[in-house]
Amino acid sequence: MDYEQPPAPRSGNNFLTLLLLLVSAFLLGLVAKEWMQRGPASQAAPRAVTPRGDIGPNEQATIDLVNQVSPSVVFVSTSSVRRERTGLFKMKVYEVPQGTGSGFVWDKAGHIVTNLHVIADSSRADVTLMDGSTWEAKLVGYEDNKDIAVLQIDAPPEKLTPISVGESANLQVGQHVMAVGNPFGFDYTCTTGIIGGLGREIEAANKHPIQGVIQTDAAINPGNSGGPLVDSAGRLIGINTAIFSPTGTSAGIGFAVPVDPVNRIVPQLIKHGKVIKPDIGMTLQQYPQFGLVVTRIVRGSGAEKAGINPIAVDRWGRVYLDILIAVEGTPVQTERDVFRIIDNKQIGDKITVTILRQGAKLDFEIVLTPAP
Repeated sequence: MDYEQPPAPRSGNNFLTLLLLLVSAFLLGLVAKEWMQRGPASQAAPRAVTPRGDIGPNEQATIDLVNQVSPSVVFVSTSSVRRERTGLFKMKVYEVPQGTGSGFVWDKAGHIVTNLHVIADSSRADVTLMDGSTWEAKLVGYEDNKDIAVLQIDAPPEKLTPISVGESANLQVGQHVMAVGNPFGFDYTCTTGIIGGLGREIEAANKHPIQGVIQTDAAINPGNSGGPLVDSAGRLIGINTAIFSPTGTSAGIGFAVPVDPVNRIVPQLIKHGKVIKPDIGMTLQQYPQFGLVVTRIVRGSGAEKAGINPIAVDRWGRVYLDILIAVEGTPVQTERDVFRIIDNKQIGDKITVTILRQGAKLDFEIVLTPAP
């Protein structure tokens, strides 16, 4: 069978096809060049900077406040000793990091104030100043009822910038405050806010109530415990000591121990290594069926001189009780109630206590004496 041959290609058609391909390639090149000039590559170049103008007065005030307070703020790091048995009669002793916190310079003698819980259970504490120098600290004294500790470093006075001290008795809700800390040892953090409440009460590690606490919404970040809470004049008004947050973060309510008791306690710690506390001169025991029973009287105390008696039993087995029912006219049911009332009193102050004795209410005036 004969097959029909296909027609031969015409040379003119091949020329036109080649010409169209060349023109298309040329046009595509132009489009690609234009896209490269106007596309993402051109947008990667730096933008022109827009002038911002002067910093606002409120911003500048905050910056000045940070610069004023930061030289007084320190980083506190602690370590503890661990012992590891390496043989029958061999023991390896080494230090391990314990924790960190903040603090502030109290005076040119090198006294550093921080929270007690920052250094608790540690065997060594080091303090890093603003210039980056680190100094081994010794414990001078502490007051566990207020979560306050005083350390001392042997740094030259020219390296130390004591913080300005304010007062907390005249604070008002709504005042602007700043919480400053040094949580890492090489930089500073500051958070601003207002006083959200006064006269709050939190619990120290020893379960004693800390009264008159300042509540603030200035975030207290991790590591800022022991750092200062300052007012808009840069004066110390409290020690950042705790945070209450439903989420466990620093976005909740911050608390600070007010400066007035701090300013009273720190000099005593520096001088005596402890706080000489006022005492009512009696030991109390809480009995559900009776109340606060006086079980012992301190010899030479104001309670003894006032004529208050400890629990006693006569030879016929009859029990005689003096039961404390009020202090300064305020009913008391627990030792914590008594502590709250005398916490801000001074040695030598006179207070009135009400005793229930054999069914009769008797008032006694007691002079507070140093605690034994």
